[in-house]
Amino acid sequence: MSHENPVGPEAAATEVAVLGGGCFWCTEAVFAALEGVLRVESGYCGGACPAPSYEQVSSGTTGHAEVVRIEFDPARISFRQLLAVFFLTHDPTTLNRQGPDVGTQYRSVIFCQSPAQRCEAEAMLAELEAGRVFPGPIVTELAGSPPFWPAEDYHQSYFARNPQQPYCAALIPPKLEKLGQYFPEKLRRD
Repeated sequence: MSHENPVGPEAAATEVAVLGGGCFWCTEAVFAALEGVLRVESGYCGGACPAPSYEQVSSGTTGHAEVVRIEFDPARISFRQLLAVFFLTHDPTTLNRQGPDVGTQYRSVIFCQSPAQRCEAEAMLAELEAGRVFPGPIVTELAGSPPFWPAEDYHQSYFARNPQQPYCAALIPPKLEKLGQYFPEKLRRD
């Protein structure tokens, strides 16, 4: 059974981005709202043990981050645009923390899937730092492409299935509002 949640028709040529910006419920909801994003899957990346469980990752001892694997159509949305959304919708200046979530599993991280993605991520980080966009230094980690482990089924499309869950209802709508304010042309129309 596939853990991926389809969010649109597939294009012939696709790319993958793997990003960690705190709780994957929040990150998944943001990227699923974008035109050109074909699938978003919550999971774990960057740790030592294979096929970790949510409980293992939540302990903070495996080295994994909660991430989303984003399959996208680069003709409709670029990796750079995905990075712009990523930096807009989480705080890249807090080390191992996003809001109420604390631990290395909530770190800000870009798992670069190619040398081109690494160059693009490095360039964006340099631009953000030079422009002093954030009140403090950016601590986002740039990493290679270790194995991605899908999260359990109940984590997939979590906000879409549980919009009234208190954590989701408090944290995700402000991110989606910010997304609509800054990137209205990139929002899905369906």
